[in-house]
Amino acid sequence: MKFTKDLINIDAASEAERIIKKMKEVVAFKFRRKGAVIGVSGGIDSSVVLALCVKAFGPERVFVLMLPERDSSPDSLTLAKQLSEKFGVQYRVEQISDALLGFGCYQRRDEAVRRIFPEYNSTYKMKIGIPKEEGLLNFFNITIISADGTQKTQRLHLNEYLQIVAASNFKQRSRMCMLYYYAELKNYCVIGTGNKNEHEQGFFVKHGDGAADLKPIAHLFKSQVYQLADYLQIPEEIQKRTPTTDTYSAEQTQEEFFFKTPFKILDKVWFGWEKGYKVSEIAAALNLSEDNVNNIISDIKRKIQTTEYLRTEPLELK
Repeated sequence: MKFTKDLINIDAASEAERIIKKMKEVVAFKFRRKGAVIGVSGGIDSSVVLALCVKAFGPERVFVLMLPERDSSPDSLTLAKQLSEKFGVQYRVEQISDALLGFGCYQRRDEAVRRIFPEYNSTYKMKIGIPKEEGLLNFFNITIISADGTQKTQRLHLNEYLQIVAASNFKQRSRMCMLYYYAELKNYCVIGTGNKNEHEQGFFVKHGDGAADLKPIAHLFKSQVYQLADYLQIPEEIQKRTPTTDTYSAEQTQEEFFFKTPFKILDKVWFGWEKGYKVSEIAAALNLSEDNVNNIISDIKRKIQTTEYLRTEPLELK
């Protein structure tokens, strides 16, 4: 079959029904639980998973948690509430900033930031991300933004990068603790919201947002999740919202932080490479240069290889 940009498209109705059927079987018969707990952020992935859970278990057996902290975008909470009300599910807001303060999350992160920018304080916003230049090995920059909008950016050295990430990961791990509290309270399963891009390239926190009892969309590319969203009638405001990390105080897209290539290109290149198509075929169909396609594939491979640790289950030494 000739490679085309539309090969990645799915039959959203049949795929949704397949996922729903499997979710029912796994939750009821394998895990022997009564329903689903989901962390909803107002993003496309958690919104699609919420809609699938409502169809699988009914709104009365789906419980939504919203878990903001002081760096979270207010839009995330607003959209998550609107979505929960649309689907008629019970929800609860649990502010996790105090837990993060107890862990020293902000203090440890800011200590590393100030080794780079001594002037950094609570009046600034910050983010880290990869440069856009094509073909470079991935490294991270840090940007701080003052109250008057002035930006400064520098390359992150390894020690500071590791400390900022390790401290920030308290956020995802704290959220997962809360999700499992309610799952155990209600005898429900925790349903993960990660997609294929995140799961296979390692864009998640081990034992944080990577933890769950069931991951219903981990086999779907981001662009395929959007196809499901349209079928499931996810609000247009959420479908049009730019995917963000919602981890750092400065606004940042997932592309800026990790993926580099826009999903509408990344997914098609990845799909073609995974299915064994030649680089020349992929490039021609997507109107890209072969060098561009090769760089994207190399970036995917490198991320899959270097994040294998995150997907590895605890090993038993027998």
